[in-house]
Amino acid sequence: MSRTILSFPLIALLFCGGLIAPGARGAERPNILLIFSDDQGWGDVSCYHGEFPTPHIDRLAGEGLRFTNWYVASSICTPSRYGLLTGRYPSRSRDRLLGALMSLGESDAGRGIHREETTIAEVLQTAGYRTALVGKWHLGHGAARFLPTRHGFDSFYGHTAGCIDFFTMRYGVKPDWYRDEQLIDETGYATDLLTDEAVRFLQAQSDEHPFFLYLAYNAPHFGKGYDPGKREVTNIMQAKPTDLARVADIEDPTRRVFAAMTLSLDDGIGRVLQTLRERQLDGNTLVIFMTDHGGDPDYGGSNGPLRGEKATLFEGGIRVPCLMRWPGKLDAGATADWVGSSLDLFPTICRLAGADASEFSLDGQDLVPRLLEGADLPARELYWELDNAAASRTGPWKYVRDSDGAEYLFNLDRDRDEQHNLGVEQSRLLMRFRHHWQRWQTECRQSSVGENEAN
Repeated sequence: MSRTILSFPLIALLFCGGLIAPGARGAERPNILLIFSDDQGWGDVSCYHGEFPTPHIDRLAGEGLRFTNWYVASSICTPSRYGLLTGRYPSRSRDRLLGALMSLGESDAGRGIHREETTIAEVLQTAGYRTALVGKWHLGHGAARFLPTRHGFDSFYGHTAGCIDFFTMRYGVKPDWYRDEQLIDETGYATDLLTDEAVRFLQAQSDEHPFFLYLAYNAPHFGKGYDPGKREVTNIMQAKPTDLARVADIEDPTRRVFAAMTLSLDDGIGRVLQTLRERQLDGNTLVIFMTDHGGDPDYGGSNGPLRGEKATLFEGGIRVPCLMRWPGKLDAGATADWVGSSLDLFPTICRLAGADASEFSLDGQDLVPRLLEGADLPARELYWELDNAAASRTGPWKYVRDSDGAEYLFNLDRDRDEQHNLGVEQSRLLMRFRHHWQRWQTECRQSSVGENEAN
C-alpha cells in the first residue's frame, strides 16, 4: 500500500518539538500500553451503552478518544491477533491463519506465526523498547519457534491457546501457562494473575527506557474446563463468586457470569491504570484499549445494536470498542467517527517511537497526522476474509458475502446496523466491490506464496 507522507511542519513538530527523537531516552518517546480483551462486544462496555458498568474502561474514554468506527482484522481470535501485531491482513499469513488455532490434536501443531512475519514488538525491541506480553498469545503453540519470546517480546507470562481454565490455568487437562518459555504451575484466577503480572512489570519501569506492554486478557472469553464424568474438554463460563454477587440482578445465567467476568476485567484494568499513575508514567504513556472482535451471544456476549457477532463479518463481528488516551496529546472526552483499524497500529506506533517501518509491506495507515493534527487521511478500502465469508469497506459503503453465499451492500453512514440491503438497487456497485475483493484475495495469495518462497 502507499504510505502516508507527513508534511515538513508536522515532521518538525514530532522530531524537533520533543514528541519523538530517534535514539532518544525513554522519557522523550511514549510508552505504549496496549490492552486487548477477548470476545467483548459493543454491548459489553458501558461507554458504548452497554448494560452493566465498566467504570475503569470508561475512564479512558473520558480522558481520551472514543472510536465509533474502529475495526479489527478478523472476527476470530487468531487472525485478529495476527493483524494487530503484524500490521498485515491475516490473508497474507504464511499459514493462512483465517481461523482459530486449536491446541488439542495435531492439525495445528505446526501452524502459527513464522520468523519472517515481523511483529511490532520486534521493531520496538530493536528501537530500544522493553517489550512484554502478559496474557493470551494464540499465534502458535507447542514448538518453541512459535512462542512470543521468539517474536520480539523480552518476556511472556500467560497462555498460548485460545482460552484457559480460569482456575487451573490449563487448556482442559493440558498445561498451558508460561513464564517466558517454561511451563509453570499457578494458582488463583487468570484475570487477577495477569493483572498482578502487569502491575509488577510497570513497577519495574523507569524513564531510562520506554516500554511496550501488550496486556492481552483472556476475559471475558469462556474458559476451557474438563468434565471428568464425560471425560471431555468443555467450554465453561467461569467467574469468581464475589463478582457474581455484584451482578445478581441480571436474569440470564450465562449473561450474568459473562458480566461478572467483565467486571473482574474492568477491575484489573483499573489497577493497571492506577499503577501507571503511582509510578508517574501515565503522562507519557499512550494507552490503547480495544477488543479482539465482537461478542458471542451463546456465551453471554452482546454487540448492542450492531448486526452479527463473533465469527461473522457483519459489523457486530468486526467493529469493536476502541479507546486511546495520551494526556496532552489526544483530546480528552472526544469521539472519533472516522474509520480506523487495528492494522493501523503498527505504522502509527512505529512513527511515535521513532522506529523505521519503511522496509515492511504494511496494510495499515499511519494515523499520526489524524491523531495529532486532525488531518484527513487518504481514502482506502478495508478487506476481511474468513474461510467462507468476505467483506470490504470503502467510505460509507460495505460489501458482505456471508457464509451461505448471500451478498449484501450497505451504506453505513445511513444504516450502521445493516438492516437495509442495497445490493439489488445498487447492483453495479455491488459487482464492483465483489471484483475488488476477488482481486485483493488473489493478490494476497500471490504475495504470501512469493514471500514464503523467498524465505
